[in-house]
Amino acid sequence: MMSRLIALAVPLVCGGLLAFGQAPKPTADASFGPLLFHDAFERVEVDDKKEELGNGWGTNSKSRANGNKQVDLKDGVLSISRHREADHGVSVVQDVDFRNVRIELKFKLGKQDDLGINLADMQEKSVHAGHICLAKIRLNKVEITDLKTGRMNQATREAKLAGNQTAVQKKSIAEKSRHYPVDLAADQWHKLVVQVRDDKMSVSIDGVDVGSFQSSGIAHQTKRRLRLAVGKSAVVDDLSIWGTP
Repeated sequence: MMSRLIALAVPLVCGGLLAFGQAPKPTADASFGPLLFHDAFERVEVDDKKEELGNGWGTNSKSRANGNKQVDLKDGVLSISRHREADHGVSVVQDVDFRNVRIELKFKLGKQDDLGINLADMQEKSVHAGHICLAKIRLNKVEITDLKTGRMNQATREAKLAGNQTAVQKKSIAEKSRHYPVDLAADQWHKLVVQVRDDKMSVSIDGVDVGSFQSSGIAHQTKRRLRLAVGKSAVVDDLSIWGTP
């Protein structure tokens, strides 16, 4: 069973307890609006050598992994694994518009793996690649970050790339993230809920609140893209999105 250890008012989540069967039909969440998207990944690809995800999904495999397959539909789940030729982490994208949102999914991670829930707006030009905010899950840590006014702000990012980032900019970037310790079992299913309401992003895992972070960039008026961002590998299933404009 999952245990919870609280130290210095920071939650510690222990996982590995939930057994998942067939995915229940998503129900409405009145506080976040209608169900905008759902995928149980119960389908197969015609050509096993190609990415044929369907249901509106896209990936960056063509541009960042020389076209090599990195995402696979197998046994009713979405398996994501960075190819050895890739020059960037895997990005699996679904375009859907919302301001406030509740995202639910099941996930499995191995040692050294991570899964990012990255919300973006490709029409927002003040940031690199539309990055707005991020919840990144590892087995031992959860990061919640305002990317829009933090490290993905164009001016801030360009200063870093040029090697002339100021002390003020570095301090500002550091203040745009919060980190929370967790203790999740590897290679076992966990349930993740990520919520954004106005300027606050929060994360819970296996029914336990991990943490939240309030920052101005999170309140960006319209997020238009969900990215599942994976540095090494991850498995995802039963993904649902409720949202409001």
